[in-house]
Amino acid sequence: MNVANDMPVGHAWFITPATADHPCKTVETCAADVVVLDIEDSVAPALKQIARERAEQVFAQQAAGACVLGMRINALTTVEGVQDLIALAQYAVKPPIILVPKVESARDVEIVAGCLDTAAYTPQIYALIETPRAVDVLSSIVKAERLSGLFFGAGDYAKLLGCDVSWEVLLDARSRLVASAAVAGLPALDAPFFDTQDLAGLQREAEKGRALGFFGKVAVHPRQLPVITSVFQPCGGQTAQAGRP
Repeated sequence: MNVANDMPVGHAWFITPATADHPCKTVETCAADVVVLDIEDSVAPALKQIARERAEQVFAQQAAGACVLGMRINALTTVEGVQDLIALAQYAVKPPIILVPKVESARDVEIVAGCLDTAAYTPQIYALIETPRAVDVLSSIVKAERLSGLFFGAGDYAKLLGCDVSWEVLLDARSRLVASAAVAGLPALDAPFFDTQDLAGLQREAEKGRALGFFGKVAVHPRQLPVITSVFQPCGGQTAQAGRP
């Protein structure tokens, strides 16, 4: 499946383990613009290969008209990340979007593109910015030719800094990410709001994100999606386009 770089990007993304029960049903019924099957943080090491196989099945069985699908692979500095790229290259039906964690250089994006790009398949590649080094070198990361957008990974970023995940504490990192994305003409999507029961808190954070310049936000539970959609859908008055103008 070939995906043009100007394919519209949705505001509300949902990330779910590839090993979750009934992933095909989730893809067909959830209200996300993009569903990302995760085989990184949410999947135990012993289940990585099962996750790859389950993801391949979901991509092959996706119903026409369903939401856009993506896949979060493992970090490229790990054996699992290398195995993910090998597996993806062999999928009969490949995901339109690849989310790459722990990106710290433009080279990371180039490696994924070099392994996966063919005449018939050029996935959109999103960089997950979740380390202090990545924030420090954002201006070089966004120069990657095949980069389609940025995600902020608040959880791992805060863990590495030893700080809280509150909005105020991470405002500087968020601001730098949004600014770098804007300079490059790329969409920036905000990190999840991890308290899945606090929808009022989610709405407040989503509204702050939109005001700061984020194009959308990722959900970790389906109940969060209507809130995210309601906040970000009017963003810019139209659906933004991925990739550089």
